[in-house]
Amino acid sequence: MLTSSQNQTTHRLLSASDPAPVEWMNKGSPARVALLCEHAGQAVPRALEGLGVTHDILNSHRGWDLGADALARGIAKRLDAPLILQRYSRLVIDCNRPPSHPDSMPSISDGVPIPANSDLSADDVTRRVTEIFQPLHDALNVLFDVAPRTAAFSIHSFTPAMNGQDRPWHAGLLCRADIKTAQTLQNAITAHAPDKTVAINEPYQIDDASDWFIPVHAEARNLRHTLIEIRHDELSTPDGIAFWADTLAAAITQVLDQQ
Repeated sequence: MLTSSQNQTTHRLLSASDPAPVEWMNKGSPARVALLCEHAGQAVPRALEGLGVTHDILNSHRGWDLGADALARGIAKRLDAPLILQRYSRLVIDCNRPPSHPDSMPSISDGVPIPANSDLSADDVTRRVTEIFQPLHDALNVLFDVAPRTAAFSIHSFTPAMNGQDRPWHAGLLCRADIKTAQTLQNAITAHAPDKTVAINEPYQIDDASDWFIPVHAEARNLRHTLIEIRHDELSTPDGIAFWADTLAAAITQVLDQQ
């Protein structure tokens, strides 16, 4: 994906003391379904000195998807499915965006300036892409090449309010071409938990310019897929995480049963 000139940087971003960008769970599983969590972590390379923001910002929805890591692991455990988790903060680089997108390395996130992203050089950008984004992209290729997957789901969470706007949905199911899978998940969730408000293509929509997993990996392979968003106050307790892990594992099983 990267050209040889893009790979030529003077200094590495990640040191030996920084975590690896990609973590696997159930790597050897031959399950038909694969799982991904691009915003599971909030690590910042030591060289970036915390991006110039407080720990509260890194711990908020700006820095990662709260509860998504535990939820993704819970679903993977229930389905014995392979799962890839990305360990770095979405403020370092958002691994569900094309690297060329303005929000890939945002200078402002939900009204908060990110000083370390305000004046990035070409080499700064290339290091983040080469050392964090590219390993996740490569891991996804391995995930889909080593076994015949027929479905894939990306696990996210969203904040109850963004840019001053409340979000009433408990869950959002994002799709484009594969509306059938999103509808199957929606029906299964609603049947299990009729008190939950579940919407399709809320609070976000998928497009080529702003998204990566669905256009580049799921649609390109003709997989059944959905990007699953759970409002993060639903994931603030172990019971809430267990509820959604149970609910989503059962809903994904219904998708697989249709194949």
